[in-house]
Amino acid sequence: MHPLVRQFRDRAAANVDPAFWAYVTRGMDAGVSVGEAQSAWQHYRFSPRVLRDVSTVDTRASIFGDFASPIGVAPTAFHRLAHTDGEVATATGASAAGVPLCLSSRSTCRIETVAAEVNGPWWLQIYVTKERAVTEAMVRRSVAAGATALVLTADTPYVGHRDIVGSGRPIQLDDDLALVNMGEHLSPEQFADPWAHVDQDPSIDLDAIAWLHDISGLPVIVKGVLRADDSNRFVDAGAAGIWVSNHGGRQLDRAVSTADVLPAVVAEVGDAVPVVVDGGVRDGYDVLTALALGASAVFVGRPAIWALVADGAHGVETVMTALCDELRHLMGLAGVTDLAQVRSAGLIAH
Repeated sequence: MHPLVRQFRDRAAANVDPAFWAYVTRGMDAGVSVGEAQSAWQHYRFSPRVLRDVSTVDTRASIFGDFASPIGVAPTAFHRLAHTDGEVATATGASAAGVPLCLSSRSTCRIETVAAEVNGPWWLQIYVTKERAVTEAMVRRSVAAGATALVLTADTPYVGHRDIVGSGRPIQLDDDLALVNMGEHLSPEQFADPWAHVDQDPSIDLDAIAWLHDISGLPVIVKGVLRADDSNRFVDAGAAGIWVSNHGGRQLDRAVSTADVLPAVVAEVGDAVPVVVDGGVRDGYDVLTALALGASAVFVGRPAIWALVADGAHGVETVMTALCDELRHLMGLAGVTDLAQVRSAGLIAH
């Protein structure tokens, strides 16, 4: 774990509401998938190249937008429980670091307000809700606000049961905050029982990919992929990208670690679409491993939240910049000077 990530984690643990801390850090049931996520990256070993000019190392990435780094901020919900400025602070920090931002549709700040803080491209994570008009309205708003891609979360037909209390939500949260984006698209009658309309629709299938593309005109990345054969199905159905993720270990416990399945997904997809990954990434070594295994971008969730709790927008900028700086240093040590070389140099020992 990068020392700065550890520092922010420890500061966050001491300064955030215990219920929210448990919501962020815990996984599903016994937490097997959460426990395995970090160590899975450490199973790989590098075969570095030497006697190559690495005086200049370029970490710039182009994936549904141009970024200074391939290390992005993954979509996570309810940032105003972590910091008073919520997703606005997260977006400000990510933009200052020049990294990809994927905004959660469960944001506690309005889409338009967050987008105004981003100096560059950004993506929207979206669920297909039971009331399709809610999803469609949010997608159209995100397009108008400048989103460059949609990320369809496909691994959450139902919310994993983590300390469910009363209404079935994982933490107690006022609807005015939780529904700051979705609520305006509900009728007064629907708002009497809003989650019956804005929870994920468990009946969606491959048609959701084309539907989202049709109403937005944007590329659709499918998130939550853990099988190589699934990845090809999604590409055939129109997916513009594949996101290897097990939802931070927060859905189906004992699901395979993303580090273990990434090579098979990349091999199956080939050059058809970019593959991105998250899950247990805590330092530049993990990022370099993922890139060497074929990922086009690598996203972090909990480290960004920890930094947000500890130091707001400045914390997010600081931790994302530190991870990029470490990646740049490690690329030089591995004998590669840009991301294309990382993916083609055969850095992973077999």
